[in-house]
Amino acid sequence: MAAETRARLLDPTELAKLASLSVRARVVVEGAFAGLHHNRHTGSSIEFAEHKEYAPGDDIRHIDWKAVGRVGRYYIKRFEDETEMRTHLLLDASASMGYGRLGVSKLEYAATLCAAIAYLLGQQGDPAGLLLFDERTRQYLPPRNRAGHMRALLASLEAAFPAGRTEAARALAEIGEVAGRRSLVMLFTDLLDAPPAVGDRLRQLRGHGHDVVVFHVLDRDEIELPLDELTHFEAIEPDDGRAVLADPRELRLAFRRESEAFRERWRNVCVDARVEYQLVMTDAAPSDVLRRFLFARQRTRAGT
Repeated sequence: MAAETRARLLDPTELAKLASLSVRARVVVEGAFAGLHHNRHTGSSIEFAEHKEYAPGDDIRHIDWKAVGRVGRYYIKRFEDETEMRTHLLLDASASMGYGRLGVSKLEYAATLCAAIAYLLGQQGDPAGLLLFDERTRQYLPPRNRAGHMRALLASLEAAFPAGRTEAARALAEIGEVAGRRSLVMLFTDLLDAPPAVGDRLRQLRGHGHDVVVFHVLDRDEIELPLDELTHFEAIEPDDGRAVLADPRELRLAFRRESEAFRERWRNVCVDARVEYQLVMTDAAPSDVLRRFLFARQRTRAGT
C-alpha cells in the first residue's frame, strides 16, 4: 500500500467509510504494525507474555508463528504463567459519546479502537470480551475463543448507538464481579460527569490483581472550543434541560483551563490507582493510538 493511500485510509473520517468494522479493525492493526516493524525495541504482542527474538538454543516450541507471519522475524513467547490472559473491553455508549461535530463521533471512534484490539487479540488466539454500557449494561459478551465469538463481538460494536447517562463505576464494578482470575480491563469513555466512585472501582480492580487501562476519548472541541460564532450550548446526556446561549470567544480561555484541569484530574486518578491512562483524540489516526499503546506496554515490560 502506497504511503499516501495508507495515510488517507488511516484518517478517522476516511476509515469510517470502509465497508465494515471488521475491515476497519484490520486496517488499523496493519497500520499500527507498519510503524512498529522499523523499531527493533518493540515487541509484537498486546498481551502480557513477553516476546524476545529467537536465538540458537531457544525452545522452538515457543516460537510465536503468528508474530513471524506479521513481522518476518522469529519471536519466542515467554509466559508469565500457564493460563491465558483474558481481556474485557468496556465501551461507554452513553449520549455524550455521540458527539462528533466535524468527524466521527467519540462512540464510533472508540468502537473502531475496541474492534482493532479485539482483532489483534483474536489473531494471537487470546480471548476478548465486551461490556457495552450506559447507565446499565446493554450487552455483555464474556471473553471466549469459540467459533463465531469475534463475529458477534464486532456486530455488537457496529450496532452500538449513543443514548442515556453514563455509569462507568457500575460497569467497572460488574467486571470486578465476573472477572475471576487476573484479566486485562480496558475502559473506553469520555469520563464526562464521572463521579469519584470511578477511581474507587479502578483501585479495587488493581487491588484484585487485574491490569487496567483507561482510554479517555475526547473530541477536539472538548479540548479547545474552536467555535467563533454565537452558539447555543446544551447538555447531551439526559439531565435537567440545562442550556445556554453564549459567545465561545469569551469562554475559550476559561474553557481550555477547565478542560486541561479535567484531563489532569483523571490522569492523576489513574496514576494514583496504578492504572494506565491514555488520552485519545478522535482526530488522531486509530493506528497511531494503538501503536502508542503497544509501545507503552513494551516499555512497562522492559521496566523503562
